[in-house]
Amino acid sequence: MSLLMKCCTLIVKVLCLPLHLIEAVGLYAIYKRVFPFCVYRISITYNKKMHDKKKELFRSLPEFCKPGGRLTILEIGCGSGTNFQFYPPGSKVICTDPNPHFQKYLKKSMDENDCLTYEKFVVASGEDMGSVESESVDVVVCTLVLCSVTDTAQTLREARRMLKPGGAFFFLEHVVADPSTWSYFFQHVLQPAWYYFGDGCEVTRETWKHLEAAGFSELKLRHIQAPLMFMIKPHIYGYAVK
Repeated sequence: MSLLMKCCTLIVKVLCLPLHLIEAVGLYAIYKRVFPFCVYRISITYNKKMHDKKKELFRSLPEFCKPGGRLTILEIGCGSGTNFQFYPPGSKVICTDPNPHFQKYLKKSMDENDCLTYEKFVVASGEDMGSVESESVDVVVCTLVLCSVTDTAQTLREARRMLKPGGAFFFLEHVVADPSTWSYFFQHVLQPAWYYFGDGCEVTRETWKHLEAAGFSELKLRHIQAPLMFMIKPHIYGYAVK
């Protein structure tokens, strides 16, 4: 299957040459303006299908709030704010995303979840959160983001830096499938095209390995098969404690 996979991947790469050209001349920036609308529509369906898993994951958030205090959450790649509904009422939220065009949809989610306090929206990549102080937040949340950051290890280092001692990094990510499956085959074959339509998303990442090597004191991680299309069916979720 390896030779067949390489041949098919090469064909897809050739077919993607016009997309390479569009990016090279700077026209891909137009898609970055449209991408937030696509994510907003897709996230509605994703939240319906993954509601129970998200509810289970974020149920542990209050454990990282000091008695009598207020939970401070920083979300890397907040997108349109689809996680807000799962945060404990009264939490303070810092929103970050490298794409400033999400603000319109972010505002809508903020209005729908006015039980939260929104401190600010920071336009920044996960690898460079220098505008956020070290050891300043209780929780860092990252869902469907580690698939598209340029440097996964650096993003996790930034998360650890911003977390207070004993704070937690919550994650929910799609990952590469088992090599023995057809999902694995099609993930690799279609990745060159998926990269462009997913705004840098890579479905072939072994993200759990980065989490295991990130230096957290405790890691609770589960592999699941999400009720989604085969390209993003394999998921991991859980949290890591600083």
